[in-house]
Amino acid sequence: MVGCGPLFSGVSHAVSGADWTFTENNMPQKIVKLTVKDVRFPTSLGQHGSDAMHTDPDYSVAYVVIETDGGMKGYGLTFTVGRGTEVVVCAVKALSGFVVGKTLEEIVGDFSGYYRLLTSDGQMRWIGPEKGVIQLATAAVLNAVWDLWARAEGKPLWKLLVDMSPEQLVSCIDFRYITDALTEQEALDLLRKAQTGKTEREEQMLKEGYPAYTTSCAWLGYSDQQLTQLCTDALASGWSRFKVKVGAELEDDERRCRLIRQMIGPDKTLMIDANQRWDVGEAISWVTSLAPFRPLWIEEPTSPDDILGHATISKALAPLGIGVASGEQCHNRVMFKQFLQASALQFVQIDSCRLGSVNENLAVLLMAHKFQVPVCPHAGGVGLCELVQHLILFDYISVSADLNNRMCEYVDHLHEHFTSPVVIRSAHYLPPKDPGYSCEMLESSVETHQFPGGEVWANLLAKAPE
Repeated sequence: MVGCGPLFSGVSHAVSGADWTFTENNMPQKIVKLTVKDVRFPTSLGQHGSDAMHTDPDYSVAYVVIETDGGMKGYGLTFTVGRGTEVVVCAVKALSGFVVGKTLEEIVGDFSGYYRLLTSDGQMRWIGPEKGVIQLATAAVLNAVWDLWARAEGKPLWKLLVDMSPEQLVSCIDFRYITDALTEQEALDLLRKAQTGKTEREEQMLKEGYPAYTTSCAWLGYSDQQLTQLCTDALASGWSRFKVKVGAELEDDERRCRLIRQMIGPDKTLMIDANQRWDVGEAISWVTSLAPFRPLWIEEPTSPDDILGHATISKALAPLGIGVASGEQCHNRVMFKQFLQASALQFVQIDSCRLGSVNENLAVLLMAHKFQVPVCPHAGGVGLCELVQHLILFDYISVSADLNNRMCEYVDHLHEHFTSPVVIRSAHYLPPKDPGYSCEMLESSVETHQFPGGEVWANLLAKAPE
């Protein structure tokens, strides 16, 4: 276990009014234990989640539980697609020394400082910094901390955020490297402006929910028959926004997009997602061929790190009325800053586990609002819908106050493994009511799907050819 020095105190806030008040009733004691488990689901057997780049994903999580000496627990996770989860587990263990021994009051009392502490260790930073496996692990740990905090306050995470003052929210953000795009004062001004009408927007979300789109109908590995049936079922359930995986073969993409567009009609929304499959020129040519099916966006058309490539694609596709969306594999707030500065994205797709948990997502939500680019989060996977619903509810209520061209991804896989699964009604996310960040899994699911010794995997591996 890695040792931990004093709480980093190098970040000072120019804002006032960010003080926290804790009582013995709502503040758990010291964090005394962190456990992490490799939990995998064999989704590749049914081609669920398959796309042009990830042809055989086994949806998985590095699942974190933190415990206090007061008996409270916080739950967090980070999403993977199978092999490599064990590497994330090792990274979580390496970070555990920064968590065990702290009180929640110490952490959230200077949350931006704690975030920087977790991401700035003089040696472990070398294997990041703030990207890759180490950032996935950071997200898992901090997701558990935020879950613990929300539970301590007796609120769902979205409500904890909505009830914070602008000063308190800003005190959670590390502004290092992004002040050329968003300063603390600008963030405060945006949040203060959004205070108007906040109560009405919260009531609206509680009544109507947040609009969602579905990716479940058109995974790349699905047959036309399966796609047709799932699309028919989705239409009957009130879905009006559909995403199709593309990028393997152009003729196949044209056939599948034509089939979906014919089924959903001209007025419903279609998006396409290539999962990083193409070079820049290839992306422009391929999407131009699919333009007759009127996609709202092309998602991840090229390398997720190629900011200027995305800008080139965006400029080329603008006359066709097709935007570019990306973000599920965008490493950190700095890359999002550059995407926005370069006008390389028309839709920002935050992810609850790729970025450094809520803290870094707050920064991206505020930058997106300043640049007037709609946020349409990435979800699906294992637990991503459960997590990101909190962030997008907060964004609408406390930041953007806008639903134009905004929607949150939904995939109907694996929610039965959570104690507080998402609730979808009429293709809308209904706000969670249970305290926490909605990522606590059923103990039985964790045990049977733990890799490699859980019952599900022990049986599968026993049947596998040598």
